[in-house]
Amino acid sequence: MNTMLWKLAFPLVLIAGLLVGGCQDMGMKPMMQKSLYDRLGGKDALTAVVDDFVGNVAADKRINGFFAKADVPRLKRNLVDQICQGTGGPCVYTGKDMRTAHKGMGITDADFNALVEDLVKTLNKFNVPAKEQGELLGILGPLKPQIVNQ
Repeated sequence: MNTMLWKLAFPLVLIAGLLVGGCQDMGMKPMMQKSLYDRLGGKDALTAVVDDFVGNVAADKRINGFFAKADVPRLKRNLVDQICQGTGGPCVYTGKDMRTAHKGMGITDADFNALVEDLVKTLNKFNVPAKEQGELLGILGPLKPQIVNQ
């Protein structure tokens, strides 16, 4: 994965937090901002992104073997619910926790990074702005230690 994207994502999230906190410290109310879920376009948009993303992963010879026996419709539903919930949407993720779901799969840092590259490719295709990409990656990135097990 392009490490530059990770380097950009963290400062964007940090700056957003400082701006909101700074306004409050000065007695000012920050402008109410839509949730990331809303800014990404809601469930229909997330579903379209997940469909494209799963297609990218299926075509990615570096990692598609991990998904060879997957129940793809269930995988897509779980991904939509997980992203929806994580971005402030109304969905509830009911799938396995990430450590359990990926136990024994032998996923490496390189495998995880390939998956993120496939996601970024999709986000770019859908013209998701850098701010929202950074926020989304900031939500998904902390899952890495639970997924990488090699």
